[in-house]
Amino acid sequence: CVAQVFLLVFFLGAEYFLLTIMCYDRYVAICKPLHYGTLLGSRACAHMAAAALAIGFLYSLLHTANTFSLPLCQGNALGQFFCEIPHILKLSCSHSNIRELGLVGVSASFCFGCFIFIVFSYVQIFRAVLRIPSEQRRHKAFSTCLPHLAVVSIFVSTGTFAYLKPPSISSPYLDLVVAVLFSVVPPALNPLIYSLRNQELKDALRTLTTG
Repeated sequence: CVAQVFLLVFFLGAEYFLLTIMCYDRYVAICKPLHYGTLLGSRACAHMAAAALAIGFLYSLLHTANTFSLPLCQGNALGQFFCEIPHILKLSCSHSNIRELGLVGVSASFCFGCFIFIVFSYVQIFRAVLRIPSEQRRHKAFSTCLPHLAVVSIFVSTGTFAYLKPPSISSPYLDLVVAVLFSVVPPALNPLIYSLRNQELKDALRTLTTG
């Protein structure tokens, strides 16, 4: 259970930070193309990727250590097919999970800041793309951004619904379905969405659907 929580939080946190970095990459490539080599050289990209993994590791370590330091007052059986922090907190003493809730609040604020950065960047990106006179260049710019935007939308929407849905609609069955959607659907769709930029795959799908 400890390993599941650690790996789940680590991969979710690292992916979200990497998606934020990818958004910055697209912003620089479209809005500041002359500075791309300076701002996003190979060393800068390696440093940002390492920072995303390090932040994900630290974020996961804090949550895991804090969650499993709480005493469980209501048994140790979870109504899920894998361990998640919210369900573990339901088993803990009501007065002992304040630290974890505070850590969740700080993490949520940081994630919300990344989300605002992504939205602001895409507003600037779309404004710059719409000013491009060439239709072919506009199409190329959009084809670069839309797969990433689709992945971000799926990741954020499923995660938001999974962890911020109203308690009034919560049930063991619904929690199980949402957990599956959140943990399985985004990773499964990522390769498909990004591979749609491959012209050979597009031609194969077009032949399959029209044939």
